[in-house]
Amino acid sequence: MNEKRRFVRIPLDGRVVLEDERGNRWDSLLEDVSLKGALFRKPSGWQGRRGDTGRLELFSEKDGPLITMQGDIAHVTADHVGFHCAAIDMDSISHLRRLLELNLGDEALLERELGELISGTHILDE
Repeated sequence: MNEKRRFVRIPLDGRVVLEDERGNRWDSLLEDVSLKGALFRKPSGWQGRRGDTGRLELFSEKDGPLITMQGDIAHVTADHVGFHCAAIDMDSISHLRRLLELNLGDEALLERELGELISGTHILDE
């Protein structure tokens, strides 16, 4: 398989909520996250497809949402959904950066990824 990813994915357990453009919400479990998106288990009853737009919230166990992304569905399999981040706020970027720092252990790779994120993603005002 030809790997086209430019961003490192970090395996991470957590809860996510996917909200579609009509305001419908589905709970699911996170598989991994990167600076440009996330992979999560396909929610029960969800009938979305590639290209659908919406918002994804990633939650910690004890706090509210740590990371909120706006974007679109990149791919759907029988068991998983890939979400592409098109817009993100500064607080969410800070949380993602911290996750990367804790998991990458490579400052040069972290800085390269942050540079690519900022050049290709809309940063939302708080």
